[in-house]
Amino acid sequence: MVQYIYRQLKRLFFHRHQAFEFINLPWSLALERWYGLSDAENVQSLVSSMTKKKGGFRACIFVLALITLENIGFVANMSSLVLYFHFVMQFGLSASANTLTNFLGSTFLLTIFGGFISDTYLNRLYTCLSFGILEVLGLLLLFVQADSNKLQPDPCDKSSCVRGGKTIMFYCTIFLLAVGAGGVKGSVAALGADQFDQKDEKEAKALASYFNSYQFSVTIGSIIGVTIVVWVAMNKGWHWGFLISLITTSIGMVVLALGKPFYRLPSQSTSPLVKISQVIVAAIRNRNVPLPENPSELYETDDKDAISHTSQFRLLDKAASVRGGRAASVREERAPDPWKVCTVTQVEEVKILIRMLPIILSTVIMNTCMAQMQTYSVLQGYFMNTHLGSFKVPSASIPVIPLIFMSLLLPVYEFYFVPLARKITGHPTGITQLQRVGIGLVLAIISMAIAGMVEIKRRHKAIKDPLHPISLFWLSFQYGVFGVADMFTVIGLMEFFYREAPKWMRSLSTSFALLSLSLGYFLSTAFVNLVNIVTKKVTPSKQGWLEAPDLNHNKLELFYWFLAILSLLNFANYLFWASWYKYKSTAQDAGTHGRVGRGTSAVAAED
Repeated sequence: MVQYIYRQLKRLFFHRHQAFEFINLPWSLALERWYGLSDAENVQSLVSSMTKKKGGFRACIFVLALITLENIGFVANMSSLVLYFHFVMQFGLSASANTLTNFLGSTFLLTIFGGFISDTYLNRLYTCLSFGILEVLGLLLLFVQADSNKLQPDPCDKSSCVRGGKTIMFYCTIFLLAVGAGGVKGSVAALGADQFDQKDEKEAKALASYFNSYQFSVTIGSIIGVTIVVWVAMNKGWHWGFLISLITTSIGMVVLALGKPFYRLPSQSTSPLVKISQVIVAAIRNRNVPLPENPSELYETDDKDAISHTSQFRLLDKAASVRGGRAASVREERAPDPWKVCTVTQVEEVKILIRMLPIILSTVIMNTCMAQMQTYSVLQGYFMNTHLGSFKVPSASIPVIPLIFMSLLLPVYEFYFVPLARKITGHPTGITQLQRVGIGLVLAIISMAIAGMVEIKRRHKAIKDPLHPISLFWLSFQYGVFGVADMFTVIGLMEFFYREAPKWMRSLSTSFALLSLSLGYFLSTAFVNLVNIVTKKVTPSKQGWLEAPDLNHNKLELFYWFLAILSLLNFANYLFWASWYKYKSTAQDAGTHGRVGRGTSAVAAED
């Protein structure tokens, strides 16, 4: 390993002056001078050979290493920050929960920004490294504030005691962490997926294995985070826990950078916003152009990756309509202005994005339930018996239970369930991605129902015999079921969005799964506030279900059951949209050939 690092650093710095000589040369001429090649066929052979040597699971090792190391700190913070906000930064119970969900919501919302940058301006590697630096800076500030009592607020009777310069430092820290982690997560999943060519049958199957490996790496990092890092933070000092997070994340970024020679890095394309805007503008311009009865008369190129036409959202087909119905007869070299006429493929890509929206929104409620696992369930655990024999388990470490479930079930799913299901269904991944998501949504309903029953038992025992609370491990039931739900849903969504999305926005599309997380966290904050406002008016005590400073005086179980009912209604909604969704198919898959050739601006619709 040391020798490998030495070779990469030598290659990066020692030969840099030679590389500058070739920057402004065409690829063929540069390769000819560098390797002494003069034959164009040999040059092409060399380029093909170099490309084949890149990618695959060898390249993914570096990506998966970063995912593991970065999640050690990130997931540890997800589990314990609610306690840090409450006991160190002096936030109230509801304020602590809302601050954490707002932070996590912002983090996952910013994955969209990271995905957009990596699709349009920087490649996925440089995007990940750039935002990684911001995340490291945020962790550094978090460590400094936790290490100095002078930077921490004094206790008060308000929901938030942070004032003055301490407020500025606190929110700057949260901002850097949210932007940095959001950018990393918005680009790293697609960076790994790019190492597999979906046109190659073997690599296409390996892509599904990659997403399972991605989740397994997240799980291993999370287990280390919620056990070792959380224990250190709560027993040796918060600053030590944050320091470990800082170190592991920094090492992860270095490892990711060292893998650069092995990565396949697709070139950037036109901005996704431009592509979408072109279809909308062209459809408006061609609003008076009649749609042909035969979809093959719509404008399309001879691209072998062309997407087959679908009958949904026919209004957008106007963007591919040609005045006078002359598309089939036009065979000229120059393509038409995409702001006037778009290809069927580009129109279908926009249709795919529209079809994805209900799927994204149908998983938001589940992620609202997940937010409770990182807020109120952690607070529940703090007031329970946390001893395992003579060892005291930190309440923030209870999420290790679903993580252990996932670490055991993921290999079983990959090596036993998928091959068996593949034989039964004939589907390359065993079951479809949307079926996988549906299983997760059902398990989330069960988890919330269990959570309500466990809270009744916990509160009853705490009031009746406060010196002998029930064991922390009663929470393992709700955590275990939800962990399996998360395993099915999150990775099912990420693979679904990556496979179905246009290739010019695959980073952005994989961020859609995390966007659902973001909306779930924000919705959690809204639900907590709304439930308190409504129940304050109807309860005899004139106090909201989640408003009391003492958890034993709250009605947390009713809030859990409220989420269970919402999840049940949401599942019915999901079934409708999942059955309505049409999976993408290429022209080759559909057996359609000989589509319309490249047109010119002559066939473009007039303004």
